[in-house]
Amino acid sequence: MDTDTNTDTTSEATTDTTTDARYDVVVAGAGPVGLLLAAELKLGGARVLVVERLAEVNETIKAGGINSTTAVALYRRGLLPALAEVHEEAMSRFKEFMRTQGGRGHGDGDADPVPPPRFAGHFSGIMLRADLLDDSDPAFAELGPVERVGLVPQAPLERLLGRHADGLGVEVRRQVELTGFDTDEEGVTVHLSPTDGSAPLTARAGWLVGCDGGRSLVRKLAGFDFPGTAPEITGYQALADMTGTEPLRGGWNTTDVGTYAFGPLPGRILTVEFDGPPADRESAVTAEELQASARRVTGVDVTVHKVHSSTRFTDNCRQAETYRSGRVLLAGDAAHVHSPFGGQGLNLGAGDAMNLGWKLALVVNGRAPVELLDTYTAERHPIGAWVLDWTRAQIAVMRPEPHSRALREVVTDLTGTVDGTTYFVKRISGVWQRYDLPGDHPLTGRSAPDLELADGTHLADHLHTGHALLLDLADDPKLRTRAAGYEGLVDVLTTTCPQHPELAGLLVRPDGITAWAADVDGTEDDPTEALRLWFGAPLGA
Repeated sequence: MDTDTNTDTTSEATTDTTTDARYDVVVAGAGPVGLLLAAELKLGGARVLVVERLAEVNETIKAGGINSTTAVALYRRGLLPALAEVHEEAMSRFKEFMRTQGGRGHGDGDADPVPPPRFAGHFSGIMLRADLLDDSDPAFAELGPVERVGLVPQAPLERLLGRHADGLGVEVRRQVELTGFDTDEEGVTVHLSPTDGSAPLTARAGWLVGCDGGRSLVRKLAGFDFPGTAPEITGYQALADMTGTEPLRGGWNTTDVGTYAFGPLPGRILTVEFDGPPADRESAVTAEELQASARRVTGVDVTVHKVHSSTRFTDNCRQAETYRSGRVLLAGDAAHVHSPFGGQGLNLGAGDAMNLGWKLALVVNGRAPVELLDTYTAERHPIGAWVLDWTRAQIAVMRPEPHSRALREVVTDLTGTVDGTTYFVKRISGVWQRYDLPGDHPLTGRSAPDLELADGTHLADHLHTGHALLLDLADDPKLRTRAAGYEGLVDVLTTTCPQHPELAGLLVRPDGITAWAADVDGTEDDPTEALRLWFGAPLGA
């Protein structure tokens, strides 16, 4: 196993690099979360190895889109053009579905045969009308040009992130399965087994991060507590060749038995039945099994001829009590599992990766104390807990029984209003999220606005490196001197923002969160405290 070419004075090279190598971080799992985390670690100067048992990207149909917070995060890394290509390809498939379905209805109570092309989302299968969204709400202000990239399915996103990580020089080893690990005060020895039957390997690292999914072996072996609520549904999602689908309504629909979704991609069907979790989660979904569920839920005698991609899912809802145990951390589904309704899982995991990557890189490079990692759980755990409750609420609204159906009518009425739609879209998009950071400025703790600067660039254009950014908007030499000693961690930019002449300066963390902000006529302290909090003492101090 080859070592990374970067150097680290805290690392010791081994003599036999075919069987053992020293890394700063080993990431278990090359799904979207693992790849994004690895890229963030690499941007931060960490030597990272990603191990994945699969030979290639898993094409199983999973998440169908990304929300605003994920789109903004990738936009800040220069990936917006690539996202737009994926979105356009998915939109062309959606249009084909619309053409072949002949403009039939789309979901509960939606009389418009063609849903708005702008992605708005759904709550418990209740489609949200984009034309009811209040765009003037401050939460949607200055997100940047990301609303055109919502329809980004998981498999194409994973390929995109794979290319991104590869371009940064991340080492990804496929067909290598993590089988165990040993921890000590200095680091982690990770045991690996190539799936081709060749000799086992070990990799030595300072840290191990489990991004290995809801049934995470890393989480289990490390002994993380994983409390939550038991599942009550069996769901199927598939791409299949079917006939007899003419009576099916496009979009999400409720029936006396459960819920189904048809489209927006050709051959895509999803069913939900409230008969307990599936007895078998491992074997492939057969055409007969999918057909039986589709017929029960829809009441239509569809015939499934061939299953191209399929998965079973439940509403098992659990969260690790902490995201770090010693030198082992969790991110994505390894840290939290829930039903897929509302499309929160992929986006929640992406937020974990963006939050953890730069912090762990600072720690392994000796620029910040290990206590910085405590802020990972402190900031991400509450958002994960909210997502779990958000998905539980959708199950309650989806149940095929009188009380839930009455509640569903109330929620449907609410989503038919401007205020209701705006509330739900703010939650689904993630724009409501804020970390509890020191400081009284209204921007502190929030995702930084994509300010248009005097030279025509935007804030996101200056975050591609993964560094923090100290933005001096009032030509203040004293402000700029505060960044002395943080070279390579904090970039400094002096410019103006004509649209916001009231702003004097911003300190934006590598994950795009505003760590400090000041107005021209304000009394906010300078960013010294925030710089020390997030990036340690300046060099030479």
